[in-house]
Amino acid sequence: MTGSAALVSIQTATCRRVKMGERSVLTAFGKQPVSGDVAVMPLGLLGDEQADLSVHGGLEKAVYAYPSEHYAFWKNARVEAGVCPFDDRLPYGGLGENLTLQGLLESDVWAGDVLRFANCELKVTLPREPCYKFNAVMGFARASKLMAQSGFCGFYLSVVRPGTLRAGESFELVPGRRGVSITQLFAAKISKHLR
Repeated sequence: MTGSAALVSIQTATCRRVKMGERSVLTAFGKQPVSGDVAVMPLGLLGDEQADLSVHGGLEKAVYAYPSEHYAFWKNARVEAGVCPFDDRLPYGGLGENLTLQGLLESDVWAGDVLRFANCELKVTLPREPCYKFNAVMGFARASKLMAQSGFCGFYLSVVRPGTLRAGESFELVPGRRGVSITQLFAAKISKHLR
């Protein structure tokens, strides 16, 4: 990681039923920005929910972080797919993340690294894997495949030290044991699905 890293935006959502294709599914996509101090507890941010606890949430996946640098890629992908041919609005939280970060990409972090904020600490655990809900929310069927090809997956965080977060604050990346990177973990998970 070079330069400084910052927390650009914080988003939460409660679970709700939405129509995806012919099905009605429970989802917590559509996360909305939260201002001021946001409480961070062992299972995530106050006011945030996860619809499918078999793949999201829990102690190891309490908080989902995503690099803001990838938003231009996704906006362009949606335009190319014809989802938004003229003006593609994709707000922070649009990829389902709780924390939109600047200055920290997947290639910069390893499982076990710690994001040290002023009032809490979060540990990098796993990459996010795309699912059918991601395709539906993005508006085109190849979204999951594009995430797999690009490696723009974001990463999950566990809560090491509960406390509070505030959009706009900077944080320090404290290296862990550096056994396996998020990029390596994601590549291994994706290749397993392709077999």
